This record gives sequence, C-alpha cells and structure tokens, in this order.
Amino acid sequence: MCSTGQNQLNICFEDKYLLVVNKSSGVLSQPGKTIDGSIATQAKNAYPDATGSMLVHRLDMDTSGLLILTKTRSSHRHLQQQFERRQVVKRYVAILSAAPAARGGLIRLPLRLDVENRPAQIVCFKNGKAANTLWYRWRRQEDTSNTRVVFKPITGRTHQLRVHAAHPLGLNAPIVGDRLYGAQSSRLMLHADRIAFTHPVTEQRIQINCPSPF
Repeated sequence: MCSTGQNQLNICFEDKYLLVVNKSSGVLSQPGKTIDGSIATQAKNAYPDATGSMLVHRLDMDTSGLLILTKTRSSHRHLQQQFERRQVVKRYVAILSAAPAARGGLIRLPLRLDVENRPAQIVCFKNGKAANTLWYRWRRQEDTSNTRVVFKPITGRTHQLRVHAAHPLGLNAPIVGDRLYGAQSSRLMLHADRIAFTHPVTEQRIQINCPSPF
C-alpha cells in the first residue's frame, strides 16, 4: 500500500538505500525545459543527504505508476546495471480504444524519434532501435468497446507501449487518452502497476505492486 508523506511523494516501498514511488499522471519524472516540478525534484528536496542522481528510470509525463529512486550512488549504479541487463521486470496495465484481434503475443516494431514531430516516435525498420513488447488481453470493458490489456516491455524505448498499441502493425488500437497517437481524454489510461528487481544491498528479489487507478 502506498502512502503520501509530508514531501508529497506517494511512497510504496522505502529503506535506507532506495524508495519506490507511485507517480501520478501529468507529473514529470524529471524536470523539463519549461517545468521545474518533478518526482526527481521532490525526491531531492525530501532527501537532501542522498548522494548522486536519485532517479533510476523514467515514465512518460502522462503515464502513472511505479518509479525506483535511490539514496546512494552505489545503489543507483547497481540498479542501472540491472536495467541495462534487462533484469528489472516491469508490468503495465492499459485500456485500449478497440479490441485487438489476437489475445496476446510479442510485438517487435523498431522505433526512432519523429524529428519533424517531437517528442513523437515512429516505427522505422531502417534506422529504428529494437523495441519489443509482450502483451495479453485481460478483459473487455463493460458497456464499451474498450479492452484492458497487460504490457510487459522487454526493451524500454520512449513511448514504446503507446506506439506499439496504436500502430497498424502493432495492436492497431491506441491507448485511451493518448493525445499523441490517439484521441485526448481525461488522462492516458496507462499505469505501471508492478516492478520487480534485486535489492542492491541485500540481494533479495523484491516485487512491488500498485493497483491501477482506472
């Protein structure tokens, strides 16, 4: 269960070495060019004695869910290496605007920046970086054509899940509320609800769950 302290961080797990927080949709992971407020800023203010960069990975501003932050340089380095080696397992829940034809599978669509439409990403088989996503259909939303699915990204490209959902060679079903690749609504219906990693000090395997708010 996550709890919000005086620092406004919604903390799901914490010890001397790291913390896992639940980021709200509409909040930046790190400061932007014109916006100072972010999870990274809040964490630095809340933990002034933390060493090194606290933020280990990022979520899109429109995506909610679990983020790992560290309090020591050695913990940060250890967890970054786990991400690089794909030893951190992440799971996302999303609501799609249509029902995919299949019940699940593996999407392999390489991605690169759309230089004429930043920050959007495009599928590019010539110059794109490998982007692979496992997915399965969870259930159909009652009284709508929307479908709830689970994504398990193997790689971590920018906007990977959003493009893989929306692209005709992917699921051909944009995530509900995706203002870049679909139609805008109250929020992007994409939430990082589970993350599993090896603790950088105790070496125990830790899994944190954070139920979807939608």
